[in-house]
Amino acid sequence: MRPDGAPNRPPKPAARAGRVGLWRYMRLFRQDILSAQPARLYRAWMAEFRTPFFRSFLCNDPALVRLVLQKRPEDFPKSARIGEGLAPLLGRSVFVTNGETWARQRRIIDPAFEGGRLRESHAAMWAAGQAAVARMPEGEVEIEAQASHVAADVIFRTLFSIPIEDETAAGVFAAFRAHQLSQPILNLAALLPLPGWLPRPYRRATRGTAREIRSLIAQLTANRMAQIRAGTAPADLATKIMTTPDPLTGRCFDTGEMADQVAIFFLAGHETSAAALAWALLMLALHPDVQARVAAEAVALSDDFSSVSGLKLTRSVLRETLRLYPPVPMMVREAAGPEQFRDRTVPRGAQIVLSPWHLHRHERLWPDPDAFDPERWMDGRAAEPARAAYIPFSAGPRVCPGAGFAMAEGVLLLGLLVRAFQFAPVAGPLPVPQAHLTVRARDGIRLSVVRRQGTDAA
Repeated sequence: MRPDGAPNRPPKPAARAGRVGLWRYMRLFRQDILSAQPARLYRAWMAEFRTPFFRSFLCNDPALVRLVLQKRPEDFPKSARIGEGLAPLLGRSVFVTNGETWARQRRIIDPAFEGGRLRESHAAMWAAGQAAVARMPEGEVEIEAQASHVAADVIFRTLFSIPIEDETAAGVFAAFRAHQLSQPILNLAALLPLPGWLPRPYRRATRGTAREIRSLIAQLTANRMAQIRAGTAPADLATKIMTTPDPLTGRCFDTGEMADQVAIFFLAGHETSAAALAWALLMLALHPDVQARVAAEAVALSDDFSSVSGLKLTRSVLRETLRLYPPVPMMVREAAGPEQFRDRTVPRGAQIVLSPWHLHRHERLWPDPDAFDPERWMDGRAAEPARAAYIPFSAGPRVCPGAGFAMAEGVLLLGLLVRAFQFAPVAGPLPVPQAHLTVRARDGIRLSVVRRQGTDAA
């Protein structure tokens, strides 16, 4: 129970009540895509939404999800509507491109995450985790801010071998915090078919923070390119990517292309990891028995990469958190041609929405879907529903290349923080999940933080 006597059920936004008109739905959607949806989507296999401008189909049927992501992904490219909303920040990064442009980008990026790269990145993750333990205040703490700080530290240390205290890294971090609060997941251009020549209606704050972030990232990539040419570049992730030629063309990323990729690495490698870590700490605060077991398990953690493999409960906590709070709540593809989905005709150009948020809480797929139950990942109960409906990192050819990196990072940071501190809920209502660029809490996540006896920054 929480200090106010309320139950410890994981928070979930209230579903939309009843039917609403198109313009009301668009307003709700821009405010928060989660609470704009009706409750029936947690049971439906498929739902259709029509507007005067496009038709969309939300697919919860596992067979359709596999079809779109794994069996015929070339027939369902990434929707350009997502790119409309994220273009000021991400440019032409791998997250928004399709076809040969996307394939070339993945041919260059994927080798950086293969083989022993996780082991090579462990030292950077460990250093960032130790810094987070030393930095964590006691008392009532806004946990999302702390999670964002350490996740940003990890990405800068692994990408550019610089800590978050570096002036440029700190500038990117500050600007990104402002950007993700000002940026709706979709803007007006994503909802309406605007001609290419018409300026996009981005908020002034969104344009400003995106411009600042990209300027700082361009500075980092230009400096790294100069180091590579001088033979003085460190052997980190940025150097690996910038010196990897496309095996088909022999060309590497230039500094402009690399700036686009760094922007998505920061979004995917920082923002999503921060969201998952913050929600995981809230879940453990609400379940002190599980938290105590995680703390005991984490005693064995060390700067040896192999020590992470022993954190089986901690990994299950992270998996369950990603089920309840998938950082990217919805993915949008587009039908390249007419299709037949179940009993519905899907026209060419229709938007195909795959919703990890609804799949992961689907009442016909998961037992007790709204409960926090990390044991389900340890006793086999999650195996079947996970095969059908667990896609926190997407699936198929467009699966996140850094999925293994994110899991290793999340387990390590969660173990280090819980080993050093006891987290407890504070009085008042639980945080309400809301979708910005990722699933964040509407007013932050505040927890009581107390250092455990006998622990120090190490």
